[in-house]
Amino acid sequence: MRVMQEIIAKVEEKDPQQTEFIQAVTEVLDSLDSTVDRHPEFVKAKIYERIVEPDRTIIFRVPWVDDTGEVRVNRGFRVQFNNAIGPYKGGLRFHPSVNLSIVKFLGFEQTFKNSLTTLPMGGGKGGSDFNPRGKSDAEVMRFCQAFMRELYRHIGPDVDVPAGDIGVGGREIGYLYGYYKKIVNEHSGVLTGKGLEYGGSLIRPEATGYGSVYFSAEMLTTRDESLEGKTAVVSGAGNVAQYTVEKLNRFGAKVVTLSDSSGSIVDEAGIDAEKLAFVMELKNVRRGRIKEYAEKYNVPYYAAKSVWDVVREQNLPLDLAYPSATENEIDAADAQALVANGCICVTEGANMPSTLEAIRVYQEAGILFGPAKAANAGGVATSGLEMSQNSMRLAWSRQEVDRRLRDIMKSIHRAALDAAEAYGKPGDYLAGANIAGFIKVAKAMYAYGIV
Repeated sequence: MRVMQEIIAKVEEKDPQQTEFIQAVTEVLDSLDSTVDRHPEFVKAKIYERIVEPDRTIIFRVPWVDDTGEVRVNRGFRVQFNNAIGPYKGGLRFHPSVNLSIVKFLGFEQTFKNSLTTLPMGGGKGGSDFNPRGKSDAEVMRFCQAFMRELYRHIGPDVDVPAGDIGVGGREIGYLYGYYKKIVNEHSGVLTGKGLEYGGSLIRPEATGYGSVYFSAEMLTTRDESLEGKTAVVSGAGNVAQYTVEKLNRFGAKVVTLSDSSGSIVDEAGIDAEKLAFVMELKNVRRGRIKEYAEKYNVPYYAAKSVWDVVREQNLPLDLAYPSATENEIDAADAQALVANGCICVTEGANMPSTLEAIRVYQEAGILFGPAKAANAGGVATSGLEMSQNSMRLAWSRQEVDRRLRDIMKSIHRAALDAAEAYGKPGDYLAGANIAGFIKVAKAMYAYGIV
């Protein structure tokens, strides 16, 4: 453990302002103490120290012109964290909160998440502090083209393959890929999340949400439980949340919450297929606010409250929790409320949505906890399947992609359980996912020598 604490202290000393990155490093390294004695070669080769440093960090300005003719300037990022097992792979996030700390934490997490998928993908992440909300399609297009004018130098189908994330959906991917194709003069699998018409994969929009539900189903089977008849709370109302709700409905669970940055709704009757269709039209087409759901279906709306605020303040009963909005949305008090209100399983659809203190609450209570790098790996797994289809110049059916996705999530679940058992932490999905993801990357790094 001393080795890990020394590395964490060095990270804190070098980058004291990068709180999200420090949190991610701490969460992973705290789980890896049991690997030190078994792998003295990793200690000697300084694998632990090397794995917390990105291969490279690229920061660039993005000047663009809005609809009034005014010049705007944003900041762009791409962190290529680790390519030991394959090309850098990870999304682009467009949101005002984006900074170097967030992009580094996401790239660090992505390294282990991609390792768990069993596909040959390294870890990377990128984005910009650009906010697409309220912008016209023309403004978003001009920004994406300006962003790609710099990014294209650093990516390629065998180098770095970005995808979407918060603020980067099908529209943005289309603009980014169209400009890349124009500049480079080639049609290749350099971006994933593409439209079906130009190389995208079926199931890709659904994959993160579907995958998190598949992972929770696997966790529940270890306790002879199922999703059927369970009450679930889901945060967010974007891509991940929408398809989490869709898949939970198909498994016979009842989802009673959704949220966005303005507030949360509670629908005790359940968000069925008809209501979900309204949410998808509201958020994906009209880009409206979740308050409109409350008005249409006459259910409570809690302005400026997160789902977890509502769970805590209204004593909302539940069985399952799917944080699917953003990082650090659940703190220790929220986690305590989840446990008190009957939660038996937390499955992270967002990246690092639980604070370290919240995770300790889950673990002390003995509830099932699916950490993000395992539970939400379905999205990048299906991006990897899109890369495979692009390389082979073919397209698999919806059923084929969904089957492969479920098999991958089962494999991740088994890998996490097996690693936890092998390293003396039986049943600990957090430790198991971290160890399983790390060992594969570390062995590849060790094989390459000091590079």
